[in-house]
Amino acid sequence: MTLKEYLGYAFFISFCTAFSMGAASQQANKYLSDELSNPETLQLMKGFPPPHDKRVTLPDSNFFSFPKLRWSVCNMRALLPTAAIKRNAYFVNVLPYKPLAKIESLVFNALSSTNKMTVAQSLSTNYTDGLLVIHNGNIVYEKYRGCLKPDSNHAAMSMTKSLTGLLAEILIAQGKLDETELVKNIIPELSSSGFGDATVRQVMDMTTSIFYSENYADPQADIWRYSYAANPLPKPASYKGPVGYFEYLQTIKKDRQHGREFGYKTVNSDVLGWIIARTTGMKYDELASELVWSKLGMEYSADITVDALGTPFAGGGMSATLRDLARLGLAVLNHGKVNGMQMIPTGAIASIRRGGDKKAFSKAHFAMLNGGSYRSMWWHFHNKHGAFAARGVHGQTIYIDPTANMVLVRLASHPSAANSVIDPTSLPAYQAIAEYLLTLNSSSE
Repeated sequence: MTLKEYLGYAFFISFCTAFSMGAASQQANKYLSDELSNPETLQLMKGFPPPHDKRVTLPDSNFFSFPKLRWSVCNMRALLPTAAIKRNAYFVNVLPYKPLAKIESLVFNALSSTNKMTVAQSLSTNYTDGLLVIHNGNIVYEKYRGCLKPDSNHAAMSMTKSLTGLLAEILIAQGKLDETELVKNIIPELSSSGFGDATVRQVMDMTTSIFYSENYADPQADIWRYSYAANPLPKPASYKGPVGYFEYLQTIKKDRQHGREFGYKTVNSDVLGWIIARTTGMKYDELASELVWSKLGMEYSADITVDALGTPFAGGGMSATLRDLARLGLAVLNHGKVNGMQMIPTGAIASIRRGGDKKAFSKAHFAMLNGGSYRSMWWHFHNKHGAFAARGVHGQTIYIDPTANMVLVRLASHPSAANSVIDPTSLPAYQAIAEYLLTLNSSSE
């Protein structure tokens, strides 16, 4: 079997791991509109069996190409092998529902434009599948579109990284993991790799310096070898390369000195996933369930894709419901507390909320995140509200605004993977909602 025959899965890996890629230059107007690309409108995977031209399958279909991805994001478990991040069946954190109708009519200016847009208009502009806003602990806005239903798990993409970072911070707060320890002392198999002499903190903040290309236009780029190694489908007899995430990570070489600049490379997340598994003796999915998912009152178990050896994809494989992702964001906003009970160590949340090295971050030249930083796999905007977020390609976000006491979760299936395309009509919408909610805080004082 050739690499070409694996492209369906390779596309999935590329979109989950990419934050900025060639698609960033593509404009949404080259694609079907939000309404016309709705999987219900297209009748994707409808029928028993579905017609050939309506099928979204693996490996013969590029299931993460647009518009097929608009169905795929809600059906990863049907396409790929997954493990469950289990909830606690005896504890659900019920979120009070107090809707505010005005949110959809709020008006904002898109970045780098004088064009005004309402929040409602931004939903279709950004191919939104779901949007939920929590203010002062109450759901004040909730919308489901496209493939998404209240009980649907939706691909979180690189928001998975933020869960991975949180797990590492919890272990640090518990005294089980030392952020100053060298990777090779925890994982001897990585001693001769580019990660060997990096610290755990440098991995967590992606300030490692490694030879690793995520240039999707280059068929010889590292991302494709990484995708091929991680592919859960059987390898051909002629294949002699690494099998699975852990074997591939051992092949990565060092570039320059670690710690000097930020470089967004998903392999850091998989190294961190290996670190926390080796430290605890638990698989990623089991650890995520024990330390987070079972403690926050989640309504549904999450899914996470795995490689051929059953290793979860710590850099982008999670799928979860809109409300459960909001529960995760709410716990982080509330310093690890759920209904007044400390479920996550305060030190873990405090470390994340501290933000990262702005100077190191600036060297990555994220135009839409000027002045930002990255710490423990969370993005910090350092705006006037002190907002920070978990972010993933195609428009996924858990946006936390401490000043407005707001958590906003948006799940989407935008045709462009790059958030740099989506941010101009997303970030100002989040700010407009936060500022409106602040007026409600003031009027209630």
